[in-house]
Amino acid sequence: MVVNLLIVVAGLVLLLWGADRFVYGAAAAARNMGVAPLMIGLTVVAFATSAPEILVSVDASLRGQPGLAYGNAIGSNIVNIGLVLGTVALIRPIQLRSATLRREMPALLAVSLLTVSLFLDSYLSRIDGIVMLTGLVIVMIWLARLGMRSAPSDPIKKEYEAEIPVNVSMRTAILWFIVGFGTLMVGAHLLVGASIEIAQVLGVSEVVIGILLVAFGTSLPELAVSLVSALKGEYGLAIGNIVGSNIFNLLAVIGVAATIAPSPMAPSVLSLHIFVMVAFTLVLFAMTYDYDGKSELSRIEGAALLIAFIAYDTYVVLQNVRMDG
Repeated sequence: MVVNLLIVVAGLVLLLWGADRFVYGAAAAARNMGVAPLMIGLTVVAFATSAPEILVSVDASLRGQPGLAYGNAIGSNIVNIGLVLGTVALIRPIQLRSATLRREMPALLAVSLLTVSLFLDSYLSRIDGIVMLTGLVIVMIWLARLGMRSAPSDPIKKEYEAEIPVNVSMRTAILWFIVGFGTLMVGAHLLVGASIEIAQVLGVSEVVIGILLVAFGTSLPELAVSLVSALKGEYGLAIGNIVGSNIFNLLAVIGVAATIAPSPMAPSVLSLHIFVMVAFTLVLFAMTYDYDGKSELSRIEGAALLIAFIAYDTYVVLQNVRMDG
């Protein structure tokens, strides 16, 4: 057990460092090819920050454990909204000034509802996976068009302009891209293998380990990016990073898992976890809707998200302790 926990930590460290280098290389290469910073942020960076979840999904599915991938995707979205945005808003209220970001929010809601509709028969088939991957392509195209239509005055444009790497040679960008990707693959393999062992030792399902352990670990890059962005006053990036990541988590992570290893869903996924994820998404949508003219995610709202996240995780832990007992 101790050895497996150490392997999990090593896998997470590799995922964190690999994700940072992978995003850096991908963003720098895209900029060198003349892609606009906002376009890079909405598509390349959003996809790249979900790379840990995607590679964990591939590795788990190839091992015949797609439940770990589903739990990782659903759990990561809950972590991103409840823990990451809750913590960030509690530390510093998040100003919501970007019209581009407001257009992204309904897309996240639509993708979440699509996921629910595919889960309703308690089985994810290869066709379901292809539907989600097709949806991923459509969303990527839509985001690219959204970036082209965004107003020049949108504050998120300046934030991406400041954050996308400049003056990086193409050779260096590609090198970091390859190194980052390789590190991510090794980290994902270590994390998945040790997580499966821990699940077997504790007698809990891979879905639960995916939701509680793997989801937290693979969401650490989002926590770091959102926290740093908020402290620098780049509020669009702080929340835009989460919205984009959550969209890609569902379409890419679950889509890949279902395509590689179609499987039935654990009853708890449909009866609890997927609806908690949708509830968090709906609450975020309501909180970010400008009904009071303040256009911010306040400290009180951040505290509410964080408390709800802690309550959910506590319930899942206690439920599995009882089942084990």
